[in-house]
Amino acid sequence: MMAGMEITLNAPLDMHLHLRDGDMLKLVAPLSSDFAGAVIMPNLVPPVTDPGAMLAYSERIAAAMSGEPFSRYMTLFFTAQTEQQLRMAAETPGFFGYKLYPAGITTNSEGGVANLAEADSTLNMMQDMGIPLLVHGESHGFVMDREAEFLAVYRNLATRYPRLRICMEHITTAAALQLLEEFENLCATVTLQHLIITLDDVAGGALQPHLFCKPIAKRPGDRDALLQAALSAHPRLMFGSDSAPHPRCRKEACGCAAGVFTAPLALPRLAELFATHHALDNLQDFVSGNACRIYGLNPVQKQVTLHDTPMQVPTAYRSYGQQVVPMYAGEQLSWSVKR
Repeated sequence: MMAGMEITLNAPLDMHLHLRDGDMLKLVAPLSSDFAGAVIMPNLVPPVTDPGAMLAYSERIAAAMSGEPFSRYMTLFFTAQTEQQLRMAAETPGFFGYKLYPAGITTNSEGGVANLAEADSTLNMMQDMGIPLLVHGESHGFVMDREAEFLAVYRNLATRYPRLRICMEHITTAAALQLLEEFENLCATVTLQHLIITLDDVAGGALQPHLFCKPIAKRPGDRDALLQAALSAHPRLMFGSDSAPHPRCRKEACGCAAGVFTAPLALPRLAELFATHHALDNLQDFVSGNACRIYGLNPVQKQVTLHDTPMQVPTAYRSYGQQVVPMYAGEQLSWSVKR
C-alpha cells in the first residue's frame, strides 16, 4: 500500500450500537463520537419499552456525549403493542424502530418474544405505519446453526408483511446474504468482527474472550462472503458495529459475557480493510450511504478523515470506575482518524 492515502467520509453511521447506561455509558459514548450517529439498542436492565423511558435514555446519551453532534436513532424493545402505543412511539422525537429479540437469546433479552404468532397484529400495524423492525435472528438450536435456522422465520416475516422494512441484524452467514436477493423488504447489518474473524480466532487455540460475541463467528466461507458483500457496497447491507462493552471482569471470567467492543477503532480498521482490498471508494456507501437511502435518514453533518497513519489501540479504556478491553487491544492499526 502506498503511503499518504486518506479518505473523508460524510456522516458515517453505526446502525447497531450498544451504549449501556450509568457509568459505562459515560465511558463508552464519547468513544463513538467519530460517527455522525447510531441506532441505539434498547436491551438495558430493565429494557427500554416505552417512549418516556426512550426519551430519558436519549437525554442521558446526549449528556454523555458532552455536546458532540450525534444523531441518536432510538429503538424500543419489541413487545405486543396497541395502535395507540405505536402512534405514541412514532410521534416521539428520535424514535427509529422496534428491536425484536427472541426470548433469552442474548444479553438482557429474557423479556423478548417467545411466540411470533402473538405479534401478528403489531407487525401488521407497523407495516401500515412505516415503522422498521430490527431483528436479532437466532434460534435456540446448536450455536453454529442458530442463524441458519432462523432464516425460515425471516422468510416468513418478509412474505407475510411485504411492506414491513425488516433488518436482519449482525448477519454472520453466506446464507443470510442470499435472502437479501429474494426479498426487497429485507436489509441487513454486519459487524466489523464478522468481516474479519472466524470461530477459529475465538476458540481455535487459547480462548479469546474479547472476541466472543453472539451471534458467534462462523466459518471462513461465511466470513469471506460477508466481506465481499461489504467491499462491493451491497445496496442493502449496512455497517452496524454491535459494539457491546462489558466490564473486563465479566469478559475474563467464567460465564464470559458475549460482546466485542469495537467502537473507538471501527472506522480506522474499516478504512484499512477496504484499502487493502482496493475498495475505498465503496466505504462511504457501506458506512452511511446505504443506510441513509434505505431509511431516509438525514444525520447531523459531520466529516471524518481517515489516513494511513498508524494508530495504537489502548490495552483498555478506563474511566468512571469502569474498564473495557477493545478488539485489537495493545496492537497497532495501519489507519487512524485524522485529528
